[in-house]
Amino acid sequence: MWSHRSWPGHALPPAERLRHYASWCDAVEGNTTFYATPARDTVSSWAAQTDPDFRFVLKLPKVITHERRLTAVGEPLHAFLDAIEPLGPRVHALWIQLPGSFAPADVPTLRRFLGQLPPSHRYAVEVRHPAFFTDADATRMLEATLAVASAEWIPFDTTAFFASPPSSDAERDAWTRKPRVPLRSLALTDRPIVRYLGRDDPTRTVEGWQRWIDVTVAWLREGRSPTMFLHTPDNADAPVLARRFHDAVRARVPELDALPEPIPVEPLTLF
Repeated sequence: MWSHRSWPGHALPPAERLRHYASWCDAVEGNTTFYATPARDTVSSWAAQTDPDFRFVLKLPKVITHERRLTAVGEPLHAFLDAIEPLGPRVHALWIQLPGSFAPADVPTLRRFLGQLPPSHRYAVEVRHPAFFTDADATRMLEATLAVASAEWIPFDTTAFFASPPSSDAERDAWTRKPRVPLRSLALTDRPIVRYLGRDDPTRTVEGWQRWIDVTVAWLREGRSPTMFLHTPDNADAPVLARRFHDAVRARVPELDALPEPIPVEPLTLF
């Protein structure tokens, strides 16, 4: 997302919120594309609000991943790829989030699907079935399938969130909806993507991401280009926390580019 009622940019007209968000963070999860393929004109407006090096990680529509489960999806896939074409190099990866019922027995379907995708994009897969994390054979099978397509495995780290019972309405809601899977921190490509869910208490969120500081620093020193997405149950402080994470990594990797200066929501005055 790039708009939230608690974020400063929410006061701007909807057509200007992405531009404001892009001055805080240089990547975004395109979660809205899961619910419907956007109009090409809408996507063109996204391109106009962002620099060419801004990173969109766009989720494939649910009709492809959840309803048809990667089978007989030529038409909706073509429509989606055509719609996002105006983004050009901003499409960092296409995010194939699979339902929790997508099990190791379904990996051949994923292999066929990945083999049909155009090589003009990079792909990243998020699985939620527990066996992919606990069964060594299932892990190896999925990794081998992704390797053939040069696709990444997106871990969604919810371990800090589930470390203790929820203490707010937002946390209680997330408690019933978010996947509870073991931690994974292995990159398969030079562009790893991580999703991390903390708590509404910023202190606990920061405590929980310390391991990812170490992992991200190691990836950068290996020459990889990681993308880290930070969430909390209410997401109220997400942009500030994202910049704090980036600052912590940059303190250890000084050659990492700084994030841009946020655009002021209100015009600057002398008084």
